[in-house]
Amino acid sequence: MNLIDALSHRLRSTRIRLSALLAKKWKRSFYLYLAGIFTLLIMADALFLHLATDMKQTTFDMMVRYRVVVPKPDPDIVIVDINEASLAAMAKDYGRWPWPRQVLGEFVEQIEKQRPKAIVFDILFSDPDVYNPDSDAYFDAAIAATGNTFFPMLRLDPASDTLSQIKPGMIPGVIAMSGEAQRDATVAMVLPHFKAVLEGGRIGLHNIYPDTDGIARQYPVYRDDYGWKIPSLPLRIAQQLKFPQPEAQRVLLNWRGRPFTYHSVSFSDVFADLTSKNKQRPADEFTGKIVIIGSTAPSLFDIKPTPLSRMHPGVEILATAIDNFKHGDYLRFPDARIAYLLLTLSIVWATAWGFYHSVGQDKFDRLFGASQFILLAVSYASINFTTTYINLTGPITLGLAYFTLARLYAFATGRALEKSTVRTSQERDGELHGVLMLISLGVKADTLSEGARETIRRQLEKTGSAAKSVEILNGRQKGIWNLFENTLAISWLRPADDEDNRLRILRDINTIVQVAGSLLQKHAATADNEVNWFVHEGSITGGEQASDSWRTLFAETLLRWKETEKRKS
Repeated sequence: MNLIDALSHRLRSTRIRLSALLAKKWKRSFYLYLAGIFTLLIMADALFLHLATDMKQTTFDMMVRYRVVVPKPDPDIVIVDINEASLAAMAKDYGRWPWPRQVLGEFVEQIEKQRPKAIVFDILFSDPDVYNPDSDAYFDAAIAATGNTFFPMLRLDPASDTLSQIKPGMIPGVIAMSGEAQRDATVAMVLPHFKAVLEGGRIGLHNIYPDTDGIARQYPVYRDDYGWKIPSLPLRIAQQLKFPQPEAQRVLLNWRGRPFTYHSVSFSDVFADLTSKNKQRPADEFTGKIVIIGSTAPSLFDIKPTPLSRMHPGVEILATAIDNFKHGDYLRFPDARIAYLLLTLSIVWATAWGFYHSVGQDKFDRLFGASQFILLAVSYASINFTTTYINLTGPITLGLAYFTLARLYAFATGRALEKSTVRTSQERDGELHGVLMLISLGVKADTLSEGARETIRRQLEKTGSAAKSVEILNGRQKGIWNLFENTLAISWLRPADDEDNRLRILRDINTIVQVAGSLLQKHAATADNEVNWFVHEGSITGGEQASDSWRTLFAETLLRWKETEKRKS
């Protein structure tokens, strides 16, 4: 024996001894112990660990990226893009960004002539242009003449609230949510600088708060600060334009696709045409549209990671939120923690029950696999065909983790935990009595599927009251063993002087003959109800010689059966 063979033999022997030790220590109760441990982990995760959150987020990203039914972007939402091309084209006349506000004021005046539904700035006008006060005044006057312009404001870190002099009640559009609103509280905010913007009151937050992994998946509808409802910019637009208003404080965005999905035009191209005497663009290009003025230029740093891209322009995220609010098709994500918890525990304990009661492996594996596929399909279908996202990643993942560990234990201890008359006789000493019943499955047995064979075996195993083993010799072995294919072997073991047990076994044999006939006919193993069977009994020596005794009994049974068949013929 070479070194590799010796090492392999040693590892195999160690594995067998370890398996026997595990089986002897835990038996089938291991599955219940493991389910108990999983229950504690699931409860801990639900209460404070929240380890399943990352799994849910990753699955959501994958489902969004690869879903079949993708909502179309609203054609009435148009982005006027201050892109790199616009920055370069405008630089020769107005310098690099930021341009004088008069440029944006003239743009608004010209766009208003086409009667857009709304003009939304994704630009924070936080400070005056000290070098161009006349330009600021022009912009302020242009905004004052409109009733459909919207502007963002920025919520700063609440840790700075005590340093601010802005009270929520001072901000247009902010309302008290209850009588408990703190009137003297202050909030750290960056408001638009222009008087016309504040007097118009069409302002809202454009903060985007990423999840713990840095990915932006949700959009805030409003903030609840000190009992005050501070609306987001999309909510403020929805209020003004009579769109459906979400009741939740945040919504899961129903993405329309990867970046640059929305209809977009270059700012410099549109501005040049609007201020030209010979206009080339349609005169109603923006009529009835929601026009969003923002930037996709990477140099302006308004880029955020989303499930669809690591570099998603902020203006496209804003467009998605406005689109979602307009159509009311943002994704609802029920925070059904109790329901998810109960579902997870049900999966774990149902799986534990199957392993503990030794349900047929093939059948159980198929059933478990089908259940997990169905749960995954429910999640995927919910994000494709509804606006309620049912995230079952946690239950699926934890159920699969339990199943994997349980199946590994079953594989390792399968033989050691196997209950059979041979193993029982090996564990006993002295003289025993064995009864062996052989049943031929018939000439049509070759057509039986593995599932049908297992069904027949399990049904016969449940028949009768005396302990027994039921095995099917399927003829997969080569050579002489192929002669015994398609044969059922049923064995009983009893003490040599136990007459009551002997009578019980005889009654079981009669019952089995009747049940076997209907089973074999049902599964087309025989042409009629006639069952070809034979019973033989003999002495079994317990302990180490038990295996040899059973071999002898098996051989004797075959010989006696053959002799009986000859006499009949």
